[in-house]
Amino acid sequence: MKISIVGIGLLGGSLALQAREKGLAGRIIGVDASDANAAKALQLGIVDEIATLEEAVHDTDLIVLATPVDVITHLLSHVLDIVPEGKVVMDLGSTKEIICRAVQDHPRRRQYVATHPIAGTENSGPEAAFSGLLKRKIMILCDQEKSSNTALNTVVSLSQSLEMRLSFMNSVEHDLHLAWVSHLSHISSFALGVTVLEKEKDERSIFDMAGSGFSSTVRLAKSSPDMWAPIFTQNTQNISRALDAYIRRLQDFKSVIDSQDEARSRELMNQANEIRRVLQGIDHKLGSL
Repeated sequence: MKISIVGIGLLGGSLALQAREKGLAGRIIGVDASDANAAKALQLGIVDEIATLEEAVHDTDLIVLATPVDVITHLLSHVLDIVPEGKVVMDLGSTKEIICRAVQDHPRRRQYVATHPIAGTENSGPEAAFSGLLKRKIMILCDQEKSSNTALNTVVSLSQSLEMRLSFMNSVEHDLHLAWVSHLSHISSFALGVTVLEKEKDERSIFDMAGSGFSSTVRLAKSSPDMWAPIFTQNTQNISRALDAYIRRLQDFKSVIDSQDEARSRELMNQANEIRRVLQGIDHKLGSL
């Protein structure tokens, strides 16, 4: 199978590397708006050649859109306009409702499979890609009833061959859930980073005292704004509701701290500790793949 990767960054590049490692791709073609990224992807062996979007769509069996979600929304209709019969298109975007809605009436909609791999790091660009990123991660497939059996089977087979676990849901449900478990955590990290950087202007030594707890909490603040700003725009309503709930909980913590209510403070933290059980269950499921 020949695969084209449109947007050779962390996710697209990692999929390409893992597909090559598994022997799933006879040839991998790269498409990128950045000449520097394209050259680096060639140098790193992520792709075999660089082509235009039109060349890649016509010359490969599977077209993977791995750009920021606003670019995917713009590109997808054009790709479906020019994709030959029998070719399959998938995307790796972190939002799904707006992307799926943009092509819901397209005559070649059934050649497209809406997907989102729950994988990533705070790094971006071709240099950030590595072959193990997707292994044992979840691949969400959305609105699968709108894809042809051929297209769906192609993406399911690819995902399973990459050792990914499959999850199926509709695009509206996807964006609701991701607002809480992904998008909110990134906003929290961005906000913490900005807050501490503002304090650092007055107290230059503050980072000398930053330990592993701070580093792990603020890690996501290093994520690409070009990727995340469009996600926040496309999932505004769900993220706003999640933020409302989160802000109320932050206010609860502020209230108990201001009042020195240690009993209530312990109660809130004990509630939060329950997340350990949930995450251990997820790790157990993924470890059994």
